[in-house]
Amino acid sequence: MAGKFELYKDKAGEFRFRLKAGNGENILASEGYKDKSGAENGIASVQKNAADKARFEVKESTSGKPYFVLKAANHQVIGQSQMYDSTSGAEGGIQSVMNNAPDASTDDQTA
Repeated sequence: MAGKFELYKDKAGEFRFRLKAGNGENILASEGYKDKSGAENGIASVQKNAADKARFEVKESTSGKPYFVLKAANHQVIGQSQMYDSTSGAEGGIQSVMNNAPDASTDDQTA
C-alpha cells in the first residue's frame, strides 16, 4: 500500500496534514494553517522537497530524543516527525518520507 497524506481540521479549527506510510504509521506532520489552501500548498511543498535529502535536518528534543524536520527551499519548516529512540530511527523515518511523499495521494477529511 502506498503512502498518503491526510488533510484534516484540528480542534482549534486549523487545517493540518500528516503523511502516513503504506503501513499506516504517521511519518510527518504539519503545522496548523488558517486556510485549507495553505495546507494544500504545504502538501505540494512536501512532495516537491522530500526527494532532496539536504532538505531534512535531524534535531534533538529537550528530552534528548531525535526527530527530523523537512524544510522548503526558503528554509521554512514544512513538516516534523515523531520522536525516535535513536538517530538511526530518525534516519529511517527520513527515508520513509523520501519514498512515500512524492507520489502520495491526499485523503481530504475536511469535505
